[in-house]
Amino acid sequence: MGTWAIGPYGNDFAQDWLEDLHESKDLYFIEETLNNVLQAETTEYLEAPFGAEGLAAVETWARLLGKGGAQDEDSARADAWVADVLPKFKPRADIAEKALRALALVLAESSELRELWQDSDHYDQWRASVADMQRRLAA
Repeated sequence: MGTWAIGPYGNDFAQDWLEDLHESKDLYFIEETLNNVLQAETTEYLEAPFGAEGLAAVETWARLLGKGGAQDEDSARADAWVADVLPKFKPRADIAEKALRALALVLAESSELRELWQDSDHYDQWRASVADMQRRLAA
């Protein structure tokens, strides 16, 4: 995985996910991505691509709720999609709950993405960015 930033959109998996997101005009793609992450509750291991896509989906969900993180070059496609979808957006409690569960799985011992970050010099900053997403969504 090519990674250039700690944030949820700063890697190849997330950018590919954002490309696919633009084909969707509703919450289906976000929910489907979260469901893929939540499968780790039964398989007991979350592979890195699903974790990275899950973080992108959760951050996009947070942006729809007005609780998004910083806007930058990496988030531009997400921000454009949110602006397009926002006028017809209706929050759903089930997706909010799935988003928080997905973040917990990304941070769990059984997460390959967490393992990869733990082996880097930037683990503490990455973990803090995921914790920040949890905080923003829970607020």
